[in-house]
Amino acid sequence: MELNLKLVKGKYAFSFILLTGILLGLLIISLGIGALEITPLEILKIFANHLGIFETPVDNTMELVIFNIRLPRLIFTMLIGASLGLSGATLQGLFKNPLVEPGIIGISSGAALGAILVIMVLERFFPEILGIARQWFIPVFAFLGGIIATIMTLKISQFEGKTKVTYLILAGVAMTSLASAIIGIAIFYADDAQLRTFTFWTLGDLSVATWDKLAILFPITSLSVIVLIILAKPLNAIALGEAEAFHSGVAVEKVKFVAIVFSALAVSTAVAFSGIIGFVGLVVPHIIRMCFNADHTIVLPASAIGGACLLIFADIFARTLVAPAELPIGVITALIGTPFFIYLLITAKKKRLI
Repeated sequence: MELNLKLVKGKYAFSFILLTGILLGLLIISLGIGALEITPLEILKIFANHLGIFETPVDNTMELVIFNIRLPRLIFTMLIGASLGLSGATLQGLFKNPLVEPGIIGISSGAALGAILVIMVLERFFPEILGIARQWFIPVFAFLGGIIATIMTLKISQFEGKTKVTYLILAGVAMTSLASAIIGIAIFYADDAQLRTFTFWTLGDLSVATWDKLAILFPITSLSVIVLIILAKPLNAIALGEAEAFHSGVAVEKVKFVAIVFSALAVSTAVAFSGIIGFVGLVVPHIIRMCFNADHTIVLPASAIGGACLLIFADIFARTLVAPAELPIGVITALIGTPFFIYLLITAKKKRLI
């Protein structure tokens, strides 16, 4: 028994090392690919020189490209991928449903409504208010829209002081439908420029990354990731049944509330800065469960790493498939995620999960 336990732990440790190795490999590839090709050796030299490990001649142009353009975009992509992957794993574990993803509680639709409010209302009637701060208004309003939609969904789903999962999903569907209807009306009155801006935002865009935006994104995302990973053991208990979890000392309603709020916080922040990027929160947790098991102490951190890997992988394709142009990141994740979603749907039907 003890030998089997050691073999299992060794297998998981190796898988984590492999997953981390894949992430590091993707980081090097992403930093090197672009209009200016940079080899892995040159990348290492530039970082070593910048950190003062040893002095070595480096190409100033390459250094500027890495630190001003590619590195902020890479960190930006990692944080958003980790947020989406981890939030998806948390919500799937909480709802005990393999087809749940962060958009189910109305986050994405609320964020989209906030974005179109800026594009349609503020830009048209109050252009002087926007001015040079325009780049911040869409993220701020998108974030507020996502958070407000989540709060309303939570309020509607509560019954006798408890959050009912069925009501939560139905409330999320209702909020999404309402937001979509309002967005549809706005699009009907939009001009070509406004329509183009909103369309590109809904398809996702990672090219907007800057160090200034990372200064906001990093602390919020890091806090959300830490809190959600801490919920791993309570989620394991809830997976066995809410009554059993309650009798074993787990504050079930508190865990539900914290899981939903911090998942919403992570996803709203990601959507606010990058637009709507689908399927990462759906696909990644399933891949992780196939490679590991359903233990949330493994699934949650691995989903964060896996989400970062998937989004960096998709971003590499988005930047290279039609170079020098760039495909919206949401198109790539949809091409990857849709076949997988269909597979999950068929599997869930066979197992009578839906």
